[in-house]
Amino acid sequence: MRRLSRDDVTKAIPGADDVTIAEVIGTGATVDELAEAQAWLANDEPMINDLRPLAQGRVREIVDILSELEEDGEADADAGPAPNPG
Repeated sequence: MRRLSRDDVTKAIPGADDVTIAEVIGTGATVDELAEAQAWLANDEPMINDLRPLAQGRVREIVDILSELEEDGEADADAGPAPNPG
């Protein structure tokens, strides 16, 4: 199984910053594990309904990293535009 490269992560997570990319690669995950983590984020209810066990190990680590990334993005969007100092 092939481990993730920077290119793999940037293709799968457009707009990810360098820290997030390094965190995802640092899990030691494979391309398949990244895809599984993204599936959990997009479709957790159907996966649970299919009686799949909850994400574990490296997949769980990626789910946590990407969940935090989504939360940060939502917080930035909620803040609205910066006030114009001029």
